[in-house]
Amino acid sequence: MLYNNNAFKDFDTEIKMKIEFVDLKRQLYGDPIVVTKGIINEIIENIDAFIKNTAFTMGDFLEKFEKEFTEYCNTQYCVGLNSGTDALEFALRCNNIIEGNVITVPNSYFTTASSINQAGLVPRFVDVDRETFNLDTIQLEAAIDKNTKAIIPVHLYGRPANMSEILKIAEKHNLIVIEDCCHAPGARFDSKKVPISGTGCFSFFPGKNLGSFGDGGALVTNDHEVEKKARMWRNDGSLEKYHHEILGRKARLHSLQAAILSVKLKHLDEWNKKRIENAAYYNEKLKDIKEIQLPLSSSDRIEPVFHLYTILTDKRDQLENYLKQNGISVGIHYPVPIHLQPAYSYLGLKKGSFPVTEKLAETELSLPMFPELRKDEIDFVCEKIKDFFLKA
Repeated sequence: MLYNNNAFKDFDTEIKMKIEFVDLKRQLYGDPIVVTKGIINEIIENIDAFIKNTAFTMGDFLEKFEKEFTEYCNTQYCVGLNSGTDALEFALRCNNIIEGNVITVPNSYFTTASSINQAGLVPRFVDVDRETFNLDTIQLEAAIDKNTKAIIPVHLYGRPANMSEILKIAEKHNLIVIEDCCHAPGARFDSKKVPISGTGCFSFFPGKNLGSFGDGGALVTNDHEVEKKARMWRNDGSLEKYHHEILGRKARLHSLQAAILSVKLKHLDEWNKKRIENAAYYNEKLKDIKEIQLPLSSSDRIEPVFHLYTILTDKRDQLENYLKQNGISVGIHYPVPIHLQPAYSYLGLKKGSFPVTEKLAETELSLPMFPELRKDEIDFVCEKIKDFFLKA
């Protein structure tokens, strides 16, 4: 039975301009204000086909999505997993990195670093650039020592890191590069989609640019041995039933999520384009407010996909409260840097270790951002930001 889009006109809220941080209902059911069509019927049709197929674990729908995502990323292989965290851990394990340290950044979600520990390695943090918020390549080389085995750059907020410089440094020191692409499916560096190195890890958490209906992730690679080992790791160490070559575990992308992702993947480029347009509109509306720093837009080399639209301001907490009082949902990414988390106290790092990251944690505010966000809603958000600074 197909879904009747008109049935959800009740989504109009009591506060006319109550704005969600991410509104997944519009993606599914459309926007009743401007009468757009959502993708719910496409999803239902694919779920119905999935149920009739009865291959509820592994099987056709997972294989189909893996092939589609491989083609989308311009890589040779894709292994569907149950999270981006597992993708990062498996990428390290399957590259045979068994000891040493791995360089990454302290301003990301916690599991970018914890996946390094899960693989039996030690994270070594390098601070980020003040404008891009990505790995500072000037500091990178100085952090490399004889125990360094890999680099995990994070394409934070959907903006690719400086991959040409990172790859040059990695090649010089014979290091493996594994890209954390969890914020950035479809983002481009020098006209090429990430991962630029050929190995990338993705999350399909519901709020991501390409989100499932639960947890999900993928490891993409151009290395057949990495792909083969990742398939074993996700399936109790087995490629053939009852024959276990390694001590793996269950970490498969659920076939139902793969069926949903196959539908969404067809729309991803269009959705990313709308995010880019929304970010440009935000930047235009907010450009004259001297108290905030705006995110960088696209350049000749870099095309971000704006998983998040972030501003920086020394009055972050007051602005956050003001916007919430006016019906605007906002977020903070990330209020406690990884190196200051209790779990990493054993590293002996203190406040002041990574000043740029720590300043971001104190000043970053993420504004509403999703493809279906309307210009009148962006106008409202920007008006309230301007009002706040006029009153401040």
